[in-house]
Amino acid sequence: MRKRNIIISSVIAIIIIGTGILYYHQATRFNANIKINDTKVGGLTAEQALKKLKGTVLKNEVYVGQKKIFNGKDSKMGFTKNDLTSVEKILKKQQTFLPSSREKSYLLVPKKQDQYRSTTMKKEVKAKLLSLNKSLEAPVDAEAHLEQGDMTVSKSKNGTKWDVAKLLKDYQRHKYSSEIHLKPVYIQPVRENSQIVKQEKKLLQKLLQQTIAYQLQNKVYSLKASELIKNASVSKNMKYTIDTTELKAKIAEINKSQSTLGKDYTFKTHSGSLIKVKGETFGWAIDVDKETEMLKKAFEKGKRSVEAEHIYGIGWTTRGTGYNTTTNYGIGDTYAEVSIKEQRIWIYKNGKLQVTSNVVTGRHNTHEDTPPGVWYIMYKESPSILEGSEVGNLNYSVKVKFWAQFTNGGVGFHDASWRSNWASNAYLEHGSGGCVNTPLNSMKSVYASLTQYEPVVVY
Repeated sequence: MRKRNIIISSVIAIIIIGTGILYYHQATRFNANIKINDTKVGGLTAEQALKKLKGTVLKNEVYVGQKKIFNGKDSKMGFTKNDLTSVEKILKKQQTFLPSSREKSYLLVPKKQDQYRSTTMKKEVKAKLLSLNKSLEAPVDAEAHLEQGDMTVSKSKNGTKWDVAKLLKDYQRHKYSSEIHLKPVYIQPVRENSQIVKQEKKLLQKLLQQTIAYQLQNKVYSLKASELIKNASVSKNMKYTIDTTELKAKIAEINKSQSTLGKDYTFKTHSGSLIKVKGETFGWAIDVDKETEMLKKAFEKGKRSVEAEHIYGIGWTTRGTGYNTTTNYGIGDTYAEVSIKEQRIWIYKNGKLQVTSNVVTGRHNTHEDTPPGVWYIMYKESPSILEGSEVGNLNYSVKVKFWAQFTNGGVGFHDASWRSNWASNAYLEHGSGGCVNTPLNSMKSVYASLTQYEPVVVY
């Protein structure tokens, strides 16, 4: 019995000692398949593991899938004795009562980080990824379109361009691996059933429902997007791209029917007869390109009504003259009437005759006739010096008390103190160089009655 007790006591003592030895080993050594920053530390103490980490050389090679894209200079992880406490914490964390062969990896950031890996190399890897991406195929997004008035959705297509942002995020997780293996992540296209495409379709439907009341002078045109916008799309930032072909054609059509620049005017003379007179400088037209762009933006912003903005003319002012006038066939009730046949002028203000006078117009036999047409008073000046040329007088400079120009070529109303022949047929052989010579005793009233930008009708 005594011998049996001794044996049992010995076994128990051996178990206790063995357990103590095992516990001590497990408490001071890493399990067999433990890695820190991809470095095997199995069977090592914390001090030994730190020493190995300090001596580990990082190759700094970067792979995307199986493709090596970057080969940096070798470097160390940057561990120092100050990191021992952190290694001991991992040792304690991975500890098991019995030895374990389970593989497990830990990431440990040194207290003094290596700036090459985290800063310099990261920038170089990013630049390399962006450079390689230039030769790779971009994905094709699905997009909603209007094509000839019908809603369509184009098909998406995968590409081979890498998603650099996600790859760099993955890079951060491998910062302390000798070789950095990144899983290929590609830029994904917008799919046909995505919320983006649904929103594009919604915006295009909204566009098609737009109607703009477009006011030009005293007329209002109803411009319907469903009729004038046949092709359109929406960009990623939800901005419209609109084909304005139909819209431009509509504005050109309106311009052709309503503008007056360069067209014949119907004019009621002092005698009451109706004649046709060619529009010259007087008149207005739409700048079709600018007006189309303005209306395109109005459709994009969902405006319901707009007034014409881009009206132009020619001559002294580029703003079309007569745009605000719709009475008297577009000439209005304030104008100057010049009859070459009768050699007389009539100046009307708000429909009332202000002054009438005999005149002498351009010399007919030398083809210096006062040019017929509908012009406008460009500017007035009193006194003024007239300089120019005429048949028989290549260079002249004369002073006048009153001057009102109405053509681009320098024709206007003025007094002519040097003229003695005021006969009704003087213009045939003894007329002016093109201007409307007016007796001084009438010219003062004529000058006072003329208004800048108002029409001058010569016939």
